[in-house]
Parts: sequence; C-alpha cells; structure tokens
Amino acid sequence: MKKAKDILNPANLTRMVMALAILLTLIAIFLVVTRRAPVNAGRTRGGDECTSVVVVASGDTLSKLLLEQGLTHNDVDAIAKTLKKDAGISTLRADSDKIEFTRPTDSEPVSKIVVIPSPWKQVELTCDGTGAWNCKTVDIERDTRAVYRAGEILDGDSFYLAGQRAGVPAGILADVYDLLAFEMDFERDVRAGQKFWVVYEENFSGGQKIDNGRVLAVSFDALRGNVKMYRYRKADGTTGYYDADGNGAIKSLKRTPINNAKVTSSFSNKRKHPVLGYTRAHKGVDFRASTGTPIPAAGAGRVVARGYNRGHGNYIKLRHNGSYETLYAHLSKFVKNVKVGTNVRQGQTIGYVGSTGMSTGPHLHYEIIKDGKHVNPMTVKLPAISNLNKSEKKKFAEYREIMDNAIEELKKNQNLFIQL
Repeated sequence: MKKAKDILNPANLTRMVMALAILLTLIAIFLVVTRRAPVNAGRTRGGDECTSVVVVASGDTLSKLLLEQGLTHNDVDAIAKTLKKDAGISTLRADSDKIEFTRPTDSEPVSKIVVIPSPWKQVELTCDGTGAWNCKTVDIERDTRAVYRAGEILDGDSFYLAGQRAGVPAGILADVYDLLAFEMDFERDVRAGQKFWVVYEENFSGGQKIDNGRVLAVSFDALRGNVKMYRYRKADGTTGYYDADGNGAIKSLKRTPINNAKVTSSFSNKRKHPVLGYTRAHKGVDFRASTGTPIPAAGAGRVVARGYNRGHGNYIKLRHNGSYETLYAHLSKFVKNVKVGTNVRQGQTIGYVGSTGMSTGPHLHYEIIKDGKHVNPMTVKLPAISNLNKSEKKKFAEYREIMDNAIEELKKNQNLFIQL
C-alpha cells in the first residue's frame, strides 16, 4: 500500500485528477448514449436518413415518447388525434408495441413515425410540412400454414396434459377445449386410450414463425362417440365451426361454464343433500373451483335476477331467449356492474366462485332451465348459434372433403406444412 506522503505528491495528485476527469467524461458519455438503448431502442441509417426504433416500456405514454424525440406539443396533440381517429390507437402496450422515428438527417426533426401494434400491421404517419400529420395503415404480408398434431389420453391424463405432450400450444389447447366443451363433458367423457387430433394455423413472416392462428379442425374420440369440428367460411363472409354434417358446433349455451372444473355432484331427481341430510332433487351440476375463480356467462343473455337466498347463497340468473335460462349459485361476490337488466355476452365474467348459502365448500352450482323446467346441463340438446342452410351444407361438404384429404397428408408426415 502506498504511503500518504506518496499519494499527496503533486505529480501523483495531477495524474489522479486527470484520471478522474477522464473517468467522469466516459461515465457521462455512457449515460447519454445508453439512456434508452440498452432495453428498448435501436438505430439504423439509410443514406442520410436516420431511423431509431423504440420498444414501448412500462410507464411509457405516446406523448412522453414523442416529446423525447424532440416533437412539439402541437405535434404531439395532432399525432394523438390522428392515431385515434384514423387507426383506432389511443394507448400503447408495454413490451409489445414498437415505434420507429425517422429524420431526413441527424440534425433535422422527425418527419415520419411508424407505430407497430402487431406483427401484421403498422401505422405510418408523415408530416406534410404545414404541421398536419397524415396517417396510413399498412397490412404486413404473412404466410399461413396448417399444422397437424395428434395425441392419445393415457392413464391419469387430462386433455390438457395429453395435448401438451402432443405438442399443441397452450393457446390452441384452450381454444380446442372451448370448442369441445359444447359437445363433451371433460370430466366423464375422457378415458385412457382415446385419441384426438388438432389442425391449426401457424403464421410466418420472412420465413420466421410469428404466432399461432386459429383452430381449423379438431377430432376427439369421446366416450359417447367421435366429436369432429371444422372451421368454415360461409358465402356471406362469416366464419364458424360446424360438425361433419354441417350442423353448428357453437351452441347458445355451454354445458360447463368453468373450463377444466371437476364435477362434484351431478344433476339428479334424488340426491342426499350434503347439508340437510335428506334426499331431494339436485336441479343442477356442481363444479369444484377455488374461491374467487371467475364465473363466465354460459351464453349471451340478460340478467333477470341477482341476490341472496338461504339455499343458493349469492346467486345470479340469466335469460338467454324465450326458452332458456341459467342460474349460478354460491357466489362469493358479484361483478359490480352486472346488475338486473344488464345484457351480457357469452364468456363474460358475471361473478366469482364462493361457498355462500347451503354449501360445504367453494364450488359453482349451475342450472339450465328450459321452458320453465330444469334440465340436465350435461345431456340436454342445445341450440346452435349458427346453422347452414341446404345450399351452404353442399358447399361445406365439398370443403370438408378437401380438408379431410389435406389432413390425411398431414397424418402421414406431421412435419409437413400445407400453405393455406
């Protein structure tokens, strides 16, 4: 270690001061250059033109990012209004949206802004020199390919586990579950040895996979027979899912409002009540779920009752059309703005699982009432949201044959990609 008198030597002090000055200068340069760059910015140059790319971070707002690029408050207001009016963009998503800022040269103000809200869309804004900003939306070209995945239920499996083992992405599995739930009881219809397959879209841009698309077809060998569904676009441009005969697969009501919930008590005309101890009818189905689990509406409808009684505890009742009603009981709480008279869509959260009323633990008690009479949610024949007429069924049959041929090719080689 150096002695104090050596450190205090004038020559040593001069060298230390110079070294400290250089260090501080380097730190200052580092802070300026890396203020955004390490996490969310890039910079490219084409000729004299200079473009920087910013990935929206948590806490960023459009006005903040624009002002950081040297744009005036008048520009910020004009750009915000144009984006909202012409592109429907009013907020930015952190870690997802990107913005490109282009200047004619390093020393000139921003003349072009590109907002990229998705891999398939970008919104271009250009300044006309008078303070006005013009907006144009550009769709990015994509390649869409059909992918086939097949699996089998093993002992102790759930459909989700079997699907994951087959290589089906989680988001696609959730969509398939929603589709099959209109026709199947996953608690009772799934057994070891049953086979299934799924055909879905994968989207590519520039040779790289960007995301998964939609489910195109699905087949499941359920206990009560094969369930098969195809996605089909009708002549009027609307799309839907249909079974092999062209009947609508999407029903107006779901048999199981909560996905992957275990049935703890079935519909029965005679059941020993777990609290009262004597036998009486059980007019619905009980699904085990944790307290606070969101309860989706089984179908689109209107709230006709919401309240509390001794048996059901907190309950809510929906009317879906002239024939059908559904009831949800033992809720821990309601959704604040879902009141009597409120119209709800299929899948919209209307309350949360609880154990209020005559209940031995958290669960959802679910009832379907048809023409004033309680029916078994698991076996009742439910109406489809959309059906095909005679001429459409003929076109659908032709499409189904094409799809079946493509699926047979995919079965032979699961690594084969069929471009759509």
